Amino acid sequence: MPELPEVETVVRLIEPRLAGRTVVGARVRWARTVGKAGVAEFERRIVGARVTRVWRRAKYLVFDLSRGGRPAGHLVGHLRMTGRMHVEDPAWDAGVHVRVSLSLDDGRVFHFIDVRKFGRLEFACDLEDVFAAIGVEPLSAEFTAERFHALLGARRRRLKPLLLDQSIVAGLGNIYVDEALHQAKLHPLASSLRVDPAAARRLHGAIRRTLAAAIEREGSSFDTFYRTPEGNPGSYQARFRVYGREGKPCRSCKTPIVKFTVGQRGTHVCPTCQPRRPGSRSRKLRLG
Repeated sequence: MPELPEVETVVRLIEPRLAGRTVVGARVRWARTVGKAGVAEFERRIVGARVTRVWRRAKYLVFDLSRGGRPAGHLVGHLRMTGRMHVEDPAWDAGVHVRVSLSLDDGRVFHFIDVRKFGRLEFACDLEDVFAAIGVEPLSAEFTAERFHALLGARRRRLKPLLLDQSIVAGLGNIYVDEALHQAKLHPLASSLRVDPAAARRLHGAIRRTLAAAIEREGSSFDTFYRTPEGNPGSYQARFRVYGREGKPCRSCKTPIVKFTVGQRGTHVCPTCQPRRPGSRSRKLRLG
């Protein structure tokens, strides 16, 4: 599933093509993509609206809309596992998996393509309810090391499940949590209560550096599904420290990377760089 860097890449590439454009037509080919409101209501809300801004919140894409110069709600998109977004000339072949197409006033067409049909592109009058349970953005000024340490200390949870919880830190997923924990030399099963201020600062910095580096490289394409709006794969996968590198040598110490399961998620660690604390229940780890 695309995570923060992939979604941010889509936003940065698609926003210049959509901002200022008016939707002059809509075609919905898979009704579930536009949510419970239904196709007719979606089209009524979208056709004639002007896209004023495209931005990201957590793993969501947000398209701000206006009519007559006044706010007119939002389109909220989620790529889920296989979603892709493109703005192309009408002759461009969107393929058989296009779920929503929006015709624009400059003659181009916005396509939401989704092979597995899990993605969503829904209209929302306001965003308060949509994002009520979403936590702090890890690249924002509000995400300080001190605040992060307080968030960790307020909960008795294992580090990896906590970091994957979108109500605590927004936008992190399996890939970048594994990568940041390795960079910070912390084990994914360590208790959040045992992370001292120094370790919290390491992990805080590792999260921000990892995300920034992945955005610079337009995300990670570890399968055939994620592509940018220009049709290109991301390149951060070439820099993975641990994710997807089971049995390969750690880039820091050459110890073979180990994979096991945490909360039904494949998890990758270096046993040397990320040791469990003495007395931990390592024998209970289920190896992948």
